Amino acid sequence: MKKLVLLLILISGFAFAQMPNISNVWLNNSKAYSGTIGNDKQAIKLKINISEQNRKNDQEYFVSGYSLVDKTYSKFEGNLTITKYKDTKRKGTVYGEYELAEENKGKHSGIFKGKFVYTFKWNKVTEKIESPYIEFIGDWKSYDGTMDFKTHITNQ
Repeated sequence: MKKLVLLLILISGFAFAQMPNISNVWLNNSKAYSGTIGNDKQAIKLKINISEQNRKNDQEYFVSGYSLVDKTYSKFEGNLTITKYKDTKRKGTVYGEYELAEENKGKHSGIFKGKFVYTFKWNKVTEKIESPYIEFIGDWKSYDGTMDFKTHITNQ
């Protein structure tokens, strides 16, 4: 009987465990993410200004900011959803999906969609994250459906 009670307590602990709020991670220390878009590997900047954890689903984050390609500046809103987390003694990896919808301002507006990976090292002495690396790999598709480009964006 004691073993059964202990097992139920352990299971309930996992069921009600909450993901720590890592919304500051997506802000990237107030720096823009940079990368490429399209076959010509045109430069793209992505800046997240606001990041909030969803109160109903702690695996999801609401974000907003802007994208910049050439001279096209667009505000966006969207979400990042964590799908998996791996932890070792020295390194953590967070996997997920993202969708960022730009303001619909014409032909060069659309939706970013894809997967992300966030890796970091944990320093036990300072109890701080070191070497954070965030990579967004996906597609951008225009609202009118005439353009569809591969994207690769990182925080470095």
